[in-house]
Amino acid sequence: MTGLIETFLLAMTPVGEIRVSLPVALAVYKMNWLLAYFISVIGNILSIVFLLLFLGPISNWLSLNFKIFNKFFTWLFERTRKKSASKMEKYGDLALMIFVAIPLPLTGAWTGAVVAFLFDIPFKRSLTFITLGVAIAGLIVLILTKMGLWLI
Repeated sequence: MTGLIETFLLAMTPVGEIRVSLPVALAVYKMNWLLAYFISVIGNILSIVFLLLFLGPISNWLSLNFKIFNKFFTWLFERTRKKSASKMEKYGDLALMIFVAIPLPLTGAWTGAVVAFLFDIPFKRSLTFITLGVAIAGLIVLILTKMGLWLI
């Protein structure tokens, strides 16, 4: 039971996500690959639900109550939209899914949720495309781990 809980919790972390939880479940806990995949995907997605729901209200509250946060969020929104708007316009939600599906550092569901927030993508669409990206990333990590090519 410990392996299930730890795998689930590892999948919820912003740095590790599915890139860490799935190999740990397979290599350390010798978990069945299908169970490890589903526990990792569900854990990763659950953390994103909370992030998508609360990132907006928290940033709004911080912006309203602290001048430094208002400046920071204004800068962040402008910079991000300026740098990435053309890709988002060209590829739309598919860009979000692909970004999340690439199992490398600084990509993944947590960063995808921040991107969705910055581009004001509605909750249901964000969650759908981030979930698809997590599922694809999980398959990539699973295949690489089973082939012995994924090192954590």
